[in-house]
Amino acid sequence: MSQQAVHLSGVERTFDRDQIIVSKTDLKGRIIYANEVFISLAGYSERELLGQPHSIIRHPDMPRCVFKLLWDTIEAGREIFAYVKNRSQNGDHYWVLAHVTPTFDSAGRIVSYHSNRRSPRREAVAKIEALYQELLAIERAAPDRKEGMERAFAALVGKLQAAGLPYEEFVFTL
Repeated sequence: MSQQAVHLSGVERTFDRDQIIVSKTDLKGRIIYANEVFISLAGYSERELLGQPHSIIRHPDMPRCVFKLLWDTIEAGREIFAYVKNRSQNGDHYWVLAHVTPTFDSAGRIVSYHSNRRSPRREAVAKIEALYQELLAIERAAPDRKEGMERAFAALVGKLQAAGLPYEEFVFTL
């Protein structure tokens, strides 16, 4: 879906701190399971979600370099925590603190990915939103999408190195 075709309402949806959004994807990122909280917030039916790429809920305000970091991490067999702004079908948005993990078979091969998402602290959202706007500006200033993502990824890695923190620790300082 092109970003021009994405409708954004500007309305933020929230969910209770005791609710957990759960989804599972195959190795290509296609949804193979979605719980009721996910279905409700995303605004799609289960039938509409299953088999679709998880990016069906991607918000255009999310820097692509954050997803590169996420995929690089889980494909390497490690877990990651990340703040993500998602888009509901009707154009609303909602913030999550995602914990994404690979699922392994008995031979130690990655067979799918599992994500639990919780409602983030508002102070953390304000901080991460400022960083994401900076990364998006870098991405959008480049002559093409790939180069933009690479430049923003380098900027993100540089910020983390300057702070002396890996991303998974940085997330918890917000």
